[in-house]
Amino acid sequence: MRRKIEELRAKLNQYNYQYYVLNDPSVSDFEYDMLMRELQELEKEHPEFADPNSPTNRVGSDLTTEFENVAHRYPMLSLANTYSLEEVKDFCERVEKEVGPAEYVCELKFDGTAISLTYEHGRLLRAVTRGDGVTGDDVTANVRTIRSVPLVLRGDDYPDFFEIRGEIFMPHASFERLNAERESNGEQLFANPRNAAAGTLKLQNSRVVAERGLDCFLYFLVGENLPFDNHWDNVNKAREWGFKISDHMRLCRNIEDINDYISRADVLRHSLPYDTDGAVIKVNEYILQRQLGTTAKSPRWAVAYKFKAEQALTELLSVDYQVGRTGAITPVANLDPVQLAGTTVKRASLHNSEQIALLDVRIGDMVYVEKGGEIIPKITGVELSKRRPDSRPIAFIDRCPECGTPLVKYEGEARHYCPNQNHCPPQIVGRIVHFISRRAMDIDGLGEETVVLLYNEGLVKDVADLYDLRAADIAVLPRLGDKSAENIMNSIERSKQVPFHRVLYGIGIRFVGETTAKNLAAHFGNIDALMSATREELEQTEEIGGKIADSIISYFANDDNMHIVNRLREAGLQFEEAETQLESESLAGKNIVISGTFVRHSRDELKKLIELHGGKNLAAVSGNVDYLLAGDNMGPAKLKKAEKLGVEIISESQFEAMIAGKEDGGAKTDGSLGEGLQIMHDDIAGADNIPTNNGVIEKNLTATENMPVQGRLF
Repeated sequence: MRRKIEELRAKLNQYNYQYYVLNDPSVSDFEYDMLMRELQELEKEHPEFADPNSPTNRVGSDLTTEFENVAHRYPMLSLANTYSLEEVKDFCERVEKEVGPAEYVCELKFDGTAISLTYEHGRLLRAVTRGDGVTGDDVTANVRTIRSVPLVLRGDDYPDFFEIRGEIFMPHASFERLNAERESNGEQLFANPRNAAAGTLKLQNSRVVAERGLDCFLYFLVGENLPFDNHWDNVNKAREWGFKISDHMRLCRNIEDINDYISRADVLRHSLPYDTDGAVIKVNEYILQRQLGTTAKSPRWAVAYKFKAEQALTELLSVDYQVGRTGAITPVANLDPVQLAGTTVKRASLHNSEQIALLDVRIGDMVYVEKGGEIIPKITGVELSKRRPDSRPIAFIDRCPECGTPLVKYEGEARHYCPNQNHCPPQIVGRIVHFISRRAMDIDGLGEETVVLLYNEGLVKDVADLYDLRAADIAVLPRLGDKSAENIMNSIERSKQVPFHRVLYGIGIRFVGETTAKNLAAHFGNIDALMSATREELEQTEEIGGKIADSIISYFANDDNMHIVNRLREAGLQFEEAETQLESESLAGKNIVISGTFVRHSRDELKKLIELHGGKNLAAVSGNVDYLLAGDNMGPAKLKKAEKLGVEIISESQFEAMIAGKEDGGAKTDGSLGEGLQIMHDDIAGADNIPTNNGVIEKNLTATENMPVQGRLF
């Protein structure tokens, strides 16, 4: 059986490489999914053959709870920036003055977040962020979900141990999809793909990371037994091992070649599906790199050229104010059409009243427009020399442009909001569109245009009205008819079987996205328990903080919202999670917090086991917690708080014994930690090294320790 599992893994790794690295798929999605499902079943039946680098781990899990701080074997230095071709020429002249004629490798400068990947015997061992250059965060569980990062290398001519550095980034398509989802959920949007990539990489739940569509280019090897003595050949060899290496590299022999590369890259960047913000110029030969050396922060053998942001100057004609589903007011500038980065720009975001005041932008001004993150046009400044003498500052509106309700600003937020959520047309339509979406109630046949039509005809004024619709009312509307009406009615009827957590997501509580809705439904079980929960009880739910808790309480305190919920309940929607058949009541009435990683179970599996045996999962340690189920790499703060409050601390083995019905599971009842956990406590409290799954965190290295024989890395 092991042989079969290994064959499936090898086959899936090959298909993954062809799809995500070569962009040349060789099998259908269906065939790939069937092989993946077969492997998942075999691994489940044979846990003794578990492998952290199996393709099945691409989907992520919730094993990562806190990031371990790891010392870089080789320091990760940052690049010095240049902003003109003259400065690039100065760099080349300095290099050649110190070491003589040199070859250079020119590459695109990716706008993401730096990462260092360590491979041992051809398998991914660890992924660490740059951090401060000396130490970074271990984000291996998250990086394993990035499908362009090989978990097992191809071929057999790679060093036994080496590191490869690169950039994790979010492609434009993933960024636009993510921000659309966040806007639908009333969450703050990411400013650009770089911020989105960095934020995603540091998420605590790798399953969410897997869904966000990160990608990774690799661009530098470091180690003591690399196959070649120069950067160009080593990076191209890494391509053969399965790494995603950019095709936009060039070997240059003089400043003319470099200038030509920069000029071409400046044009190319506008057509790429990801962000670049410059070019990187590196001395190719490692022996010359060593001779040139480094400063405290940067290598002296490489430099970055930063592209100038492409700007256009045009007239601000007027400002419109848009109302979103959550009531957020967004000012949008209407511009005299202008060409920018290959597209015609007519509108640009002004973000909020604070941004308008900061720019002091006025109607009739000639304004500078850039594409933020190469995607979203934004106004960055005003050409004051062209300002009209009679111009006046823009007075931000104080009433909703749609319903006339006075606007409000919530503490800590820059945006204005219309609080009239149940009677403001764009908010109503937006909430209905959200409610019928695939990830919520999944009502087919009702798109945004149809919802607007139903609203304008007075047939639907809130989401509950959908369940009062009749086919005869719909069939007579433009572009519909009997067949469309029948399909819509059938889909509305089917939506009554959608599980509680999707209903909860669909009703549109501010800040409650899909994951939060799942956590709330699992924690409280039904709508009544959720509606009556206190702020403290809400904060005991996984990933629920004070801001979300306050939003939930506010939602159910609104009479209009309660009326809609009650009508939906009467219509037959699911407001209770499907009942789980208990396997035992060995944990009945017990509140348990899970922290750390475990040998035999994922956190999801442990949570299910707790529920199956009558217990309740809580997110934070407090006085009403009965047990802290502690694994490896658990947070020291949780451990200390548990000790302070006298919460009983149990291991995975003790937990297993408890649910098996053995008396107290071997847990200590005298307040001590028990064998194994006491060792962890002692190390966290005072020892030099903190134990991990793979041994002990290395002590910090100075910038001169263990430098690679064949090059340094930034």
